Amino acid sequence: MDFTTSFTVEQAPDEVLQSIINVSGWWTGEIEGSAAAVGDEFTYRYAGFHDSTQRVTELVRGEKVTWKVTDAKLTFVEDPHEWVGSDLVFDIRPSAEGTEVRFTHRGLTPGLECYDQCSNAWGFFIRTSLRRLITTGEGPTPPPWAEA
Repeated sequence: MDFTTSFTVEQAPDEVLQSIINVSGWWTGEIEGSAAAVGDEFTYRYAGFHDSTQRVTELVRGEKVTWKVTDAKLTFVEDPHEWVGSDLVFDIRPSAEGTEVRFTHRGLTPGLECYDQCSNAWGFFIRTSLRRLITTGEGPTPPPWAEA
């Protein structure tokens, strides 16, 4: 089963989408490139742990964003390329309370060595850092492990 997490905010779907594609506003690390349009690519680096490249494969305004991981090097697992070929999917849906954001890392399953660490990291980046950017315009939020 793929890792999934979600939250609801008062902001409109278009505001949510703008925050998601502002990757450096919520994903702590070095970000180079763009996630603003289908075909765009960006790299994410967290020194000593994670280096990956994502390509925007789907972007439907106010509804959905999908990034395909085209390259990855995770230094904390035996197979550093576990993420290659997986998809990072953001479903954006209007709800009675505002907008629901449902994030799924398709391909991040309990059978992978990085599942525990990666799902914990995604939980923080999505439910804390991205949510904060959407609701306050502030970010990125430093992850708890950066303070250790």
